[in-house]
Amino acid sequence: MNARERRKSGVSISVMFQKLDVLNTIRDSGNVLIVRLDTAEEAFDVASAAVAGGIRALEITLSIPGALGVIQRLTERFADDEVIFGAGTVLDGHAAWASIQAGAQFLVSPNLNPEMLRVANRYQIATVSGAYTPTEILNSAEAGADIVKLFPTEAGGIPYTKALLAPLAQIPILPAGGVTTANVGDWFAAGVAAVGVGSAITKAGRADGDLGKVMAAAEEFVAAIARVDR
Repeated sequence: MNARERRKSGVSISVMFQKLDVLNTIRDSGNVLIVRLDTAEEAFDVASAAVAGGIRALEITLSIPGALGVIQRLTERFADDEVIFGAGTVLDGHAAWASIQAGAQFLVSPNLNPEMLRVANRYQIATVSGAYTPTEILNSAEAGADIVKLFPTEAGGIPYTKALLAPLAQIPILPAGGVTTANVGDWFAAGVAAVGVGSAITKAGRADGDLGKVMAAAEEFVAAIARVDR
């Protein structure tokens, strides 16, 4: 029984391997869309358009005013779809618990925050913990992070990531930044588990407010990943 079937049968998705469902969605889709925008309405509309374009894992950052309300609205709107929504920029245990209460199915931080991980693991919520150096990556894994977000990514890029994963291949790494449709295959060839993508999709229609461009950008990115041998 998958997550959608459990929801329809009335079985709570807070039990029965919710974390596994979430991690499988990230693995299978190969990407997480990072939604970091100026207003709650823009975030909701853009996220909805991205889902229409095929995105299945979305991080709504808490830097957005009213972000928790956005997460709640999105989880309700797409309750019958195989889509997961997480909270990003989760900096402490209080923000972690508030995000979980709002319906976040995974939590993302830019750094290693042990309290966020403790709260998430207490309630079996998947986590993506930020790190950059080998020491930070190992510390994040040892602290209980399910996935380690390589951040910031642009400084080292693909060569740095490939060098990191040579001795740390057992750790699922998700680079956040610098991933495009043109180079996504190179990222996966370097050994990453999934990739983070942001403004290339979320701001695709900002110039004229055309959400169709967001959907098209999402479709293009999803198609680029589908062509990769993972």
